[in-house]
Amino acid sequence: MRPPQKNPRRDALKVQFARALRHEATDEERLLWSYLRSKQFAGRRFRRQQPIGPYVVDFYCSAAKLIVELDGSHHWEAEQHAYDEARTLWLAANGYRVLRFSNVEFLRERNSVLDAIWHAVTNIPPSTMSIPPSP
Repeated sequence: MRPPQKNPRRDALKVQFARALRHEATDEERLLWSYLRSKQFAGRRFRRQQPIGPYVVDFYCSAAKLIVELDGSHHWEAEQHAYDEARTLWLAANGYRVLRFSNVEFLRERNSVLDAIWHAVTNIPPSTMSIPPSP
Protein backbone atom coordinates (compact mmCIF):
# COMPACT_ATOMS: atom_id res chain seq x y z
CA MET A 1 0.00 0.00 0.00
CA ARG A 2 1.34 3.41 -0.94
CA PRO A 3 1.50 6.17 1.68
CA PRO A 4 -0.91 9.06 1.15
CA GLN A 5 0.33 11.76 -1.18
CA LYS A 6 1.42 15.06 0.33
CA ASN A 7 -0.87 17.95 -0.45
CA PRO A 8 1.06 21.22 0.10
CA ARG A 9 -2.11 23.33 -0.03
CA ARG A 10 -3.88 21.21 2.58
CA ASP A 11 -0.76 21.16 4.76
CA ALA A 12 -0.48 24.95 4.57
CA LEU A 13 -4.15 25.30 5.54
CA LYS A 14 -3.61 22.97 8.51
CA VAL A 15 -0.65 25.06 9.70
CA GLN A 16 -2.70 28.23 9.31
CA PHE A 17 -5.57 26.62 11.24
CA ALA A 18 -3.16 25.55 14.02
CA ARG A 19 -1.86 29.12 14.31
CA ALA A 20 -5.40 30.44 14.62
CA LEU A 21 -6.13 27.88 17.36
CA ARG A 22 -3.05 29.04 19.30
CA HIS A 23 -4.39 32.58 19.30
CA GLU A 24 -7.87 31.43 20.33
CA ALA A 25 -6.79 29.13 23.17
CA THR A 26 -9.16 28.58 26.05
CA ASP A 27 -8.21 29.72 29.55
CA GLU A 28 -7.63 26.06 30.49
CA GLU A 29 -5.32 25.52 27.50
CA ARG A 30 -3.36 28.65 28.40
CA LEU A 31 -3.01 27.45 31.98
CA LEU A 32 -1.84 23.96 30.96
CA TRP A 33 0.56 25.52 28.45
CA SER A 34 2.10 27.56 31.29
CA TYR A 35 3.19 24.21 32.82
CA LEU A 36 4.28 22.50 29.60
CA ARG A 37 6.14 25.25 27.75
CA SER A 38 9.90 25.82 27.50
CA LYS A 39 10.94 22.27 28.46
CA GLN A 40 10.02 23.01 32.08
CA PHE A 41 7.92 19.87 32.36
CA ALA A 42 10.12 16.78 32.85
CA GLY A 43 12.65 18.45 30.56
CA ARG A 44 10.49 17.54 27.56
CA ARG A 45 9.54 19.84 24.72
CA PHE A 46 5.84 20.21 24.06
CA ARG A 47 4.24 21.93 21.10
CA ARG A 48 0.74 23.30 21.14
CA GLN A 49 -1.82 23.03 18.37
CA GLN A 50 0.42 20.68 16.42
CA PRO A 51 -0.70 19.28 13.05
CA ILE A 52 -0.40 15.48 13.00
CA GLY A 53 -1.77 13.63 9.99
CA PRO A 54 -5.25 14.93 9.21
CA TYR A 55 -5.64 16.44 12.70
CA VAL A 56 -4.43 19.31 14.87
CA VAL A 57 -3.79 18.19 18.46
CA ASP A 58 -3.81 20.42 21.53
CA PHE A 59 -0.38 19.51 22.98
CA TYR A 60 2.29 17.19 21.61
CA CYS A 61 5.55 15.82 23.02
CA SER A 62 7.47 14.20 20.17
CA ALA A 63 10.05 12.54 22.46
CA ALA A 64 7.27 10.51 24.10
CA LYS A 65 4.90 10.45 21.08
CA LEU A 66 2.35 11.77 23.56
CA ILE A 67 -0.70 13.87 22.75
CA VAL A 68 -2.58 15.70 25.49
CA GLU A 69 -6.10 16.90 24.73
CA LEU A 70 -8.17 19.28 26.84
CA ASP A 71 -11.85 18.99 26.02
CA GLY A 72 -14.52 21.61 26.56
CA SER A 73 -18.20 20.86 27.06
CA HIS A 74 -18.90 20.51 23.31
CA HIS A 75 -16.89 17.25 23.37
CA TRP A 76 -19.74 15.67 25.36
CA GLU A 77 -22.11 15.97 22.40
CA ALA A 78 -22.67 12.67 20.59
CA GLU A 79 -21.37 13.79 17.20
CA GLN A 80 -18.21 15.36 18.65
CA HIS A 81 -17.64 12.35 20.90
CA ALA A 82 -17.79 10.00 17.90
CA TYR A 83 -15.34 12.24 16.01
CA ASP A 84 -12.98 12.26 19.02
CA GLU A 85 -13.10 8.46 19.24
CA ALA A 86 -12.27 8.03 15.54
CA ARG A 87 -9.49 10.59 15.87
CA THR A 88 -8.00 8.83 18.91
CA LEU A 89 -8.14 5.47 17.10
CA TRP A 90 -6.31 6.94 14.08
CA LEU A 91 -3.65 8.52 16.29
CA ALA A 92 -3.16 5.30 18.29
CA ALA A 93 -2.93 3.25 15.08
CA ASN A 94 -0.14 5.58 13.98
CA GLY A 95 1.88 5.10 17.17
CA TYR A 96 0.73 8.03 19.30
CA ARG A 97 -0.49 7.87 22.89
CA VAL A 98 -3.41 10.15 23.69
CA LEU A 99 -4.32 11.50 27.12
CA ARG A 100 -7.67 13.24 27.18
CA PHE A 101 -8.93 15.41 30.03
CA SER A 102 -11.95 17.65 30.35
CA ASN A 103 -11.44 21.31 31.16
CA VAL A 104 -13.40 20.76 34.38
CA GLU A 105 -11.21 17.81 35.36
CA PHE A 106 -8.08 19.90 34.76
CA LEU A 107 -9.39 22.79 36.86
CA ARG A 108 -10.62 20.60 39.74
CA GLU A 109 -7.84 18.01 39.77
CA ARG A 110 -4.90 19.88 38.27
CA ASN A 111 -2.25 18.00 40.23
CA SER A 112 -3.67 14.61 39.20
CA VAL A 113 -3.75 15.66 35.54
CA LEU A 114 -0.19 16.99 35.67
CA ASP A 115 0.92 13.80 37.46
CA ALA A 116 -0.63 11.64 34.70
CA ILE A 117 1.14 13.70 32.02
CA TRP A 118 4.44 13.51 33.94
CA HIS A 119 4.24 9.73 34.18
CA ALA A 120 3.35 9.43 30.51
CA VAL A 121 6.30 11.53 29.30
CA THR A 122 8.80 9.90 31.64
CA ASN A 123 7.40 6.39 31.06
CA ILE A 124 7.24 5.85 34.80
CA PRO A 125 4.08 4.10 35.95
CA PRO A 126 2.04 6.18 38.41
CA SER A 127 2.70 5.22 42.01
CA THR A 128 0.03 3.29 43.80
CA MET A 129 -1.08 4.00 47.30
CA SER A 130 -0.58 0.42 48.47
CA ILE A 131 0.75 -0.31 51.92
CA PRO A 132 3.64 -2.77 52.01
CA PRO A 133 2.88 -6.07 53.74
CA SER A 134 3.91 -6.32 57.40
CA PRO A 135 6.83 -8.58 58.27
